[in-house]
Amino acid sequence: MHTLFSQNATTDRRDFLVKTGTGLAALGALSVGGAFAADAPAVPDLSNGADNFYTSDRVTVQKVRFKNQYQMTMAGNLFTPKNLDRGKKTAALVVGHPMGAVKEQSANLYATKMAEQGFVTLSLDLAFWGESDGQPRNAVAPDMYAESFSAAVDFLGSQPFVDRQKIGAIGVCGSGSFVISAAKIDPRMKAIATVSMYDMGAANRNALNHSQTLAQRKTLIAAAAEQRYAEFVGGPVQVTGGTEHVLNDKTHPIQREFYDFYRTPRGEYTPPGSTRLLTTHPTLTSNVKFMNFYPFNDIETISPRPMLFITGDKAHSKEFSEEAYQLAAEPKELHIVPGAGHVDLYDRVNLIPFDKLTAFFQRTLG
Repeated sequence: MHTLFSQNATTDRRDFLVKTGTGLAALGALSVGGAFAADAPAVPDLSNGADNFYTSDRVTVQKVRFKNQYQMTMAGNLFTPKNLDRGKKTAALVVGHPMGAVKEQSANLYATKMAEQGFVTLSLDLAFWGESDGQPRNAVAPDMYAESFSAAVDFLGSQPFVDRQKIGAIGVCGSGSFVISAAKIDPRMKAIATVSMYDMGAANRNALNHSQTLAQRKTLIAAAAEQRYAEFVGGPVQVTGGTEHVLNDKTHPIQREFYDFYRTPRGEYTPPGSTRLLTTHPTLTSNVKFMNFYPFNDIETISPRPMLFITGDKAHSKEFSEEAYQLAAEPKELHIVPGAGHVDLYDRVNLIPFDKLTAFFQRTLG
């Protein structure tokens, strides 16, 4: 089977998805990507302290590799406070990146900031993304994404300076739903926080605000299934959705929000061995696997481990954090950031409530 990616798709299908609102869900993860132009990055909006590539002279960073349960090599960055007493056991955090992104986009920032507060932190590339193993690249595999978090806990819990009883997790955007899925069956995660969470299952089944009909969903599923035949006989792997590469006067505001992060120097990053045009674009045939992903089912079983849901009051994704909060059992907390949109909480350090995260994990992990 070829592992080349098609960068072309039919205009009529793309228009259909945009009209239904499907293309806005999960980085537009259900709309088929059209011909991607290698356009020059626009001038980014760096207001409210946007600083995705923030580094700290108080933190040491080390690239690490470790195996997951399926013997795939996972890639991460380990952040430790420079004043860490390695003779003692310290609380630790796993940080997961937005869906379709890599650890260098948002996750490293959170890991650095929390390491400044005294935690050992690990940002990781989910399986099939970034520098972690997985073929084909950009494949959607919700169970493997959850396994990535558990593998990160394996790694952290094996470090002599980490307290196994004090490991927490942060999931940004889609990773918010993946970490919930992981925590339901991995009690080693003692406290869980999500930021700008997307329920990737609901986003793909229903689109935002339940704007997608069952008939439209079935059309998407049928197209993905048909594409399997093409790839099985050697055709190129086709990608779908993701963030636009060119803006025009018809670009939806939500796509503009993602574009300003992923397609400008504000947050754009190309993993080694990857290609810029494919960041945020999952494979078409695998993306339908999100239809079977129900991370909020049994979310109450995570209790009594505490959960914190952070979202912006202007976030188009706020519905997911609110639903998770309603379904979760105590102890739980919903924290809404005034003036913040969905992508704002990826990197705008003047809006991200790091003090809230610090207090939450200091209280729950010690």
